[in-house]
Amino acid sequence: MREDGKVRVFLLDDHEVVRRGVHELLSVEGDIEVVGEAGTAADALTRIPATRPDVAVLDVRLPDGSGVEVCREIRSRDESVKCLMLTSYADDEALFEAIMAGASGYVLKAIRGSELLDAVRGVAAGRSLLDPVATARVLERLRNGGTGQNDELARLTGQERKILDLIGEGLTNRQIGERLHLAEKTIKNYVSSLLSKLGMERRSQAAAYVARRQMERR
Repeated sequence: MREDGKVRVFLLDDHEVVRRGVHELLSVEGDIEVVGEAGTAADALTRIPATRPDVAVLDVRLPDGSGVEVCREIRSRDESVKCLMLTSYADDEALFEAIMAGASGYVLKAIRGSELLDAVRGVAAGRSLLDPVATARVLERLRNGGTGQNDELARLTGQERKILDLIGEGLTNRQIGERLHLAEKTIKNYVSSLLSKLGMERRSQAAAYVARRQMERR
């Protein structure tokens, strides 16, 4: 929030009608200013740093990526930008990925206009709007699926453990390769190996596993 008291908001949604509707809803409020819009993840990654919003309202599913990836990238550059994920689907995995990416809120597009306004203001004020019941459900699902994984973790090599931790930080194979000075293809092979050892199919499961272990240590 700036000196004029207004919350600066950026909108990312690939559906122009949805974007225009949210824009109109926010713009009539005296304390909210829409400073930019985008329809793709690539455009958002360029425009958000340029417009420096307080809150970025991000559609989860995009034609060229995910709002979660945009959130992770933007937050890694500037933690002052709060991210509010907006989606049509109640998806536990996407919710957990949003939590790990540093999102402050996760709301369905079926939300009422007044509730969306409250969500934007709440996130701008530094509050977390992640539903604790949904978050607990995700953690419980991961716990139930995590039986014996400590033993499997012991089977990882030192390099695989490093890569698993970097996956947990949200890094791509290319970024991990740059960090460890290895070829992207080599990282891809390591990732396939560690997923197999952990009994997982997707890197998002590995990332969620790392996040759960970190939460249990707190």
